[in-house]
Amino acid sequence: MKNRSRTLAIFTLVTHKEKDGKLYGYSPYVSEINMWANHFEKIIVVGCFSKSKDIDRLEKQYAHHSVELFKVPVFNVKSVLGLLKLVFNLPHMIFKMAKAMQTADHLHFRCPSNVSAIAALVQIIYPKKSKTTKYAGNWDPRSNQPIGYRFQKWLLSNTFFTKNMKVLVYGDWKDKSKYVVPFMSATYNESEKVEYSKRDFSDRLKFVFTGAMVIGKRPLLTIKIIEALKNKGISSELHMFGDGPLIDDVKLYVKAHGLEDVVFIYGNQPKDNVKQCLLDAHFTILPSKSEGWPKAIAEGMFFGAIPISTKISCLPWILDFGKRGILIEPSVDSAVNTIIDSLEKGDLHLNQLSKKALEWSQQYTIDRLESEISKLVNK
Repeated sequence: MKNRSRTLAIFTLVTHKEKDGKLYGYSPYVSEINMWANHFEKIIVVGCFSKSKDIDRLEKQYAHHSVELFKVPVFNVKSVLGLLKLVFNLPHMIFKMAKAMQTADHLHFRCPSNVSAIAALVQIIYPKKSKTTKYAGNWDPRSNQPIGYRFQKWLLSNTFFTKNMKVLVYGDWKDKSKYVVPFMSATYNESEKVEYSKRDFSDRLKFVFTGAMVIGKRPLLTIKIIEALKNKGISSELHMFGDGPLIDDVKLYVKAHGLEDVVFIYGNQPKDNVKQCLLDAHFTILPSKSEGWPKAIAEGMFFGAIPISTKISCLPWILDFGKRGILIEPSVDSAVNTIIDSLEKGDLHLNQLSKKALEWSQQYTIDRLESEISKLVNK
């Protein structure tokens, strides 16, 4: 049962904008926060702020009727100037965070981020407050991560310094704190589920890449993999959704190598446009360097697109170590050989991968996510 007399405090690095008295933020984040906010009468957001009034297609309005923003400056500690700026602003930031925590009934941390790193320290003095952390990064304890990320993971899951906490992580990891809870995200509703239907892998193969055009997502490697498949006589096409600093490099590569009839670049697109492309895709591919929740992979699996991904973060677990997808190494030759090996096993094998991918992903709907959030905040 919802208890709407309470206040929720959120600590996030997301940059917010105000327009016509409404608060906006990064759309996937706001969509999920709206689910948490539905259980509270008031929302306090401790986060960064931009004076810009230009709202782009990746920004969305908070749905809640009572949202207050406690503004903190954008900062980093990668330079001497950044460190000095942090030292100067730190007392005021701590005061705002403490005020939000004192006011709120439930504290929700969005990690990893600079803002949540400071908030993780402040929360120690509020041991009786109900708390959750959404750790959107890679929880793999063996991964090489910045010290700030490792600090947040250690402190927020530490049962001595932190009390009354649930840390929601992607994947199920061994030797975890009792606070750590495997948790999934979701993009689609129960009503959007489709029945499994067999795909024909004997004709032109359709690959979909959905992700930011940044080094970490390796969009150029993705194109080179499809190009190599084409050069080996495997008819293929690649549909790319997403924007970022590498998009011009990606377009130049496609033009320079005469791949305009093979690689189609759309930039950022609405959810429904991506969905339409995924409905008949054979594969969804993401050879990224690091992932928290691999949204692009899970979305493709929801409609039966076979996932192709690198062996990082929780992806081997999501792909059941190759039983519902294809795990590759981040090199063109190795990836292409692995994909060809799967293709040579025939349609029966590929459709088994497709069906298992769909069945796994369709467990995690927005409806289920809302139910799980309700359990966490209404205990």
